[in-house]
Amino acid sequence: MAIPFDIPAFASLAIPILVGLGLLFYSFRILREYERGVVFMLGRFWKVKGPGLIIVLPFIQQMVRVDLRTRVLDVPPQDVISRDNVSVQVNAVIYYRVMDPEKAVIQVEYYDVATSQLAQTTLRSVVGQHELDEMLVERTRLNADIQRILDEQTDAWGIKVANVELKHIDLNDTMVRAIAKQAEAERLRRAKVIDAEGEQQAAQKLAQAGEILSGRPESLQLRYLGALQNIAGERSSTIVFPIPIDLFEKLRRTT
Repeated sequence: MAIPFDIPAFASLAIPILVGLGLLFYSFRILREYERGVVFMLGRFWKVKGPGLIIVLPFIQQMVRVDLRTRVLDVPPQDVISRDNVSVQVNAVIYYRVMDPEKAVIQVEYYDVATSQLAQTTLRSVVGQHELDEMLVERTRLNADIQRILDEQTDAWGIKVANVELKHIDLNDTMVRAIAKQAEAERLRRAKVIDAEGEQQAAQKLAQAGEILSGRPESLQLRYLGALQNIAGERSSTIVFPIPIDLFEKLRRTT
């Protein structure tokens, strides 16, 4: 005896079951260790979930994934005019991460874009307050200043700026030649100062030696004999014997 099979009744029963299974499957979400899910209940913030397996009720709850890993932001070259009116191009790299997923989703629309734009304006503002020599020499202080300002302003977004590094400070060819000339002039100035200091020290030593010799006539005689010995050791056909001036004084007194 054949069992009647009612196709419309089976379809009416199978469709809800399949829809229910699909919704149940869709409600399961898996978050990795470095991910968190910001869950909204009917448009209002509910809680932050994860990592692991979580359940999000379809049509009632919505979830936004947030990556907690450190991100690297390459700030494009920025045209900056230094405090001494020198035009340079400066770029930097910034390391930041999300510390508060709730703030990163609710307080700002796109936290990565907002951080990038803020980094560009802060870079121009901070670097423009310094002279060219300070940019080239005091990079560590500039990095710390930019990092501190960015960290203070992104704290409301739940962002932590860990580090900022200036990569390149590019000058045009005219400024490169001007800096080379300045460096060459500085080296010449230092060389002349060193020569002048050497001559000054030599003059002081000679003056001290003259005072010693003038107070000790026997020392002057020893100096005279030493000069004769040096002259005798040279290969010369003509030898000049220096005569002490005090010898003429003695002759003048006797006459």
